[in-house]
Amino acid sequence: MDNTEQASLGKVPFADKVAFGIGMLANQMFPAILGIFMVVLVQDLGFPGWMWGVLFFLPRIFDSITDPIMGFISDNTKSRWGRRRQYVFIGALIMGISFVIMWQLYRENGIDYNFNYFLIWSFVFYLGLTIFSVPYVAMGYEMSNDFHERTDIMAVAQWIGQWAWVIAPWFWVVMYDQGWFESADVATRELAIWVGIACMIFAMVPAIFLKSESTVNKDYAPLTLKNMGGSLMEILDGFKEAFKSRPFRKLCIATFLIYNTFYTIASFSFFIVVYYLFNGDAGAAGVWPTLFGSIGALVTTFLVIPIVARMSKKMGKKKAFIVSQAISVLGYIMLWFLFIPGKPYMFIFALPFFSFGIGSLFTLMMSMTADVIDLDELNTGLRREGIFGAIYWWMVKFGFAIAGLLTGTIMTLVGFDPEAGTQPEGAITGLRAFYSGFPILGTLAAIYVMRNYSVTEERAAEIRKALDERKEN
Repeated sequence: MDNTEQASLGKVPFADKVAFGIGMLANQMFPAILGIFMVVLVQDLGFPGWMWGVLFFLPRIFDSITDPIMGFISDNTKSRWGRRRQYVFIGALIMGISFVIMWQLYRENGIDYNFNYFLIWSFVFYLGLTIFSVPYVAMGYEMSNDFHERTDIMAVAQWIGQWAWVIAPWFWVVMYDQGWFESADVATRELAIWVGIACMIFAMVPAIFLKSESTVNKDYAPLTLKNMGGSLMEILDGFKEAFKSRPFRKLCIATFLIYNTFYTIASFSFFIVVYYLFNGDAGAAGVWPTLFGSIGALVTTFLVIPIVARMSKKMGKKKAFIVSQAISVLGYIMLWFLFIPGKPYMFIFALPFFSFGIGSLFTLMMSMTADVIDLDELNTGLRREGIFGAIYWWMVKFGFAIAGLLTGTIMTLVGFDPEAGTQPEGAITGLRAFYSGFPILGTLAAIYVMRNYSVTEERAAEIRKALDERKEN
């Protein structure tokens, strides 16, 4: 039975949910590891701050431009393999190989050479990420037309994908343990090989095991080099038209607010643990910075995602989103009081509440995006998972890029200097204030945006019925 037949029944075999989820492990492992490895560029290879900023920002801008183009290509592909699988497979290859090559950096080559080398291969890597991720996400949207089954699909995928964030923080321990590697730059060269190959294989799993209906005879826009230039305007028009959908616009804005404010302050947890809990002694801090991220991800995996999936079925997706984000606000408040010098274990009590923010976000939002795509099909007659997925993830990536700029701005504003042994008075207090306050503001704004989100379970059922009746006529 292929995906199309499964979707007509609504239910999806658990094996297919797992196959899709293994792709999510690759989709999340790459950014998780990049966040760890990127520090090596500054701390061990001597890149100045402006180079780090360029390497952080430019490839992601390139990525945000190519995403909607890939969405258009994926939506209009005629192939006996369907619209998505071949791109997922090819993107996995490019992504895995380029990741390995990208991190083969040697001190003796000099900063300028390493900067240009890394920048060029970053563009190749992000091109592969686009070719993989846009069709991959679209595959998830079209796996089922059932309101609750969509949440289950995304819950399984996010459960598997969360293991990336459990594992990634431990790379800090391995990279800087001279019993394993003589230096962190040597570690990244060797670890990148294992990470790149493993994630490449994970990313190929959905392409291999999720079957798709042939689209050879579908009436799609032709994808020739001759008309690709003209298609760019159609891409922009589709982008604008999709974003006119009020429910979809709410999903994008709410995601941007939560994701952007969270990742703006995410790196502060390391500095707060080291400088506030252990008075700047990284050696004394030991594995506590790693435990913060790893335990938080474990809580998300085993507690948050199952609870949120159940909440969604009991109270609906919108209410589950609002309740989950309200719980995360409580977690941010608790962290202000439970970061206690001399008692680092106390912050663990806040992590179950804190983890509801990002932990629930994509499980619910990706499921709701699939519902909005049905609404778009009812209004336009077009099935555009690729375009909607590209726009949604464009907002995520744009938020991530902005977060990188805001992180540096906040650190400068409060007077924090990562290279200083002793921080200026008020710097750590300023970091802690932003750490709790900034995501609370973003979360409350997102709740306000979603307060009158209109695609309820009843409305989704009406849309599905109308689409089914249209196909029968």
